[in-house]
Amino acid sequence: MSALTQQTCEACSKDSPLATEQEKKELGAEVPEWSYVFRNGEEQLERTFKLKNFAEALAFTNKVGDMAEEVDHHPMITTEYGKVTVTWWTHKIGGLHRNDFIMAARTDELFAG
Repeated sequence: MSALTQQTCEACSKDSPLATEQEKKELGAEVPEWSYVFRNGEEQLERTFKLKNFAEALAFTNKVGDMAEEVDHHPMITTEYGKVTVTWWTHKIGGLHRNDFIMAARTDELFAG
């Protein structure tokens, strides 16, 4: 279990700082199965989770959604037969914040059961 899962997400505003390169290196080491992707000029964290079938994928999607709703920080989730792709980034600042790494770690923990 990553120490990130025990940290609290903080409310972000438009002027909240993006994660620095050093922070991304340190925090990324806590969630090594996540990849950095760029969409529409914004850096994001993304991971695809493999599941047995659509029912399991949908159940996992709902768990991630419930977790996101609890902290009011919402990912992009793509649900397909046997897999779920979760993408975290902070919309307000157009990129990555510490919160995204926290939520990636919590998503990993949900998947691990």
